[in-house]
Amino acid sequence: MIAVPAIDRCTDAVDARVRALAARFEPDGARRPDASAFRTALARAGRGEEATLRSPSAIERAIADAARDERLDPVLLRAVIHVESGGDPHARSAAGAVGLMQLMPGTARDLGVTDPLDPVQNVRGGAAYLRSLLDRFGDPRLAVAAYNAGPGAVERAGGIPAIAETRTYVERVGRAAAALRGAS
Repeated sequence: MIAVPAIDRCTDAVDARVRALAARFEPDGARRPDASAFRTALARAGRGEEATLRSPSAIERAIADAARDERLDPVLLRAVIHVESGGDPHARSAAGAVGLMQLMPGTARDLGVTDPLDPVQNVRGGAAYLRSLLDRFGDPRLAVAAYNAGPGAVERAGGIPAIAETRTYVERVGRAAAALRGAS
């Protein structure tokens, strides 16, 4: 692999932003994120406009509750949320995915999510989907790949699909989880 200074600087900047966001969270839920600091960190992370968080403590509770209820590692759940939406409960993708866990409308309906922009419903639905993928594939990396590319793509590939976006996504979730673990 050829080192490209601009890409290396960008990667370093992204890693620094992940660490800044991760510093706001504790896996045991003991510390709650400070809303203004979290919005500032999100803005600096390149989200453009400051993200609006209606209630960071309610979102953190939703994450902790969903992780407990779905028997998920809360760090993995937070890492997926970070990569999917940057913690913005109002995030919308060009493909139509919405909310913290970027649920597609059909997936949200299948999961019983009636309002995908409701952070609690979105996190609960996304956590249930991630749990189903963990149960199906048995490996967090494969579950994360399936969350991004779909379970069929992972099955056809017999592992992480050779899709650049998906491989990058799995790496980003892994880095975010490592940063969150390092913050604890």
